[in-house]
Amino acid sequence: MHALIVVAHPNPESLSHGVAAQLANGVSLSGPGHSFEMADLAAEGFDPRFGTADIAVHLKQAPPPADVRAEQARIDRADALVLVYPVYWWSMPGLLKGWVDRVFTNGWAYDEGPDGTLVKRLRHLRVHLVAIGGAGLRTYARHGYFGAMKTQIDRGIFDYCGAHVVTSELLLPSETQDLSGHLEAAGTIGRKLFAPERHAEAA
Repeated sequence: MHALIVVAHPNPESLSHGVAAQLANGVSLSGPGHSFEMADLAAEGFDPRFGTADIAVHLKQAPPPADVRAEQARIDRADALVLVYPVYWWSMPGLLKGWVDRVFTNGWAYDEGPDGTLVKRLRHLRVHLVAIGGAGLRTYARHGYFGAMKTQIDRGIFDYCGAHVVTSELLLPSETQDLSGHLEAAGTIGRKLFAPERHAEAA
């Protein structure tokens, strides 16, 4: 089985990249027949700006541009989509949000009819979210930030398209600022990405 791991951070030495690499290593160690592709949106220069051409795609007046079709093809090849990203202003970075805005198009991720009917077209896709936060657990709990993120991202984006969010992790700093736990958690997620019990759980 194949995973597409998307990382959205401009610094290749970032913790986000380290977590993505450990997750990919976990996939490699999970057994024969499992593979991954790494999509480094910043390094690849993906343009997240939603412009007039994207509006035409949304209205089904034009086909998606080449860069969007390439990203959709990557997802179509994958059995699992993994997003690894830092938390900016209690959500995903603009680069990743723009990727979602442009790639998860009307007619590919979902079909919205003129009468308001909705067809969810990504029911086959399993999604794993790994967010890396800078604030402590008390801050997230006190203000309900993680719950708000799950409503916005897990349900607002992926459930709308029919994709099943299997893993939704929020990695937060410890009191000792030891980041090894984040890397260990990422490796575990990667090793279990295609575990049989996950498919049974998602059914």
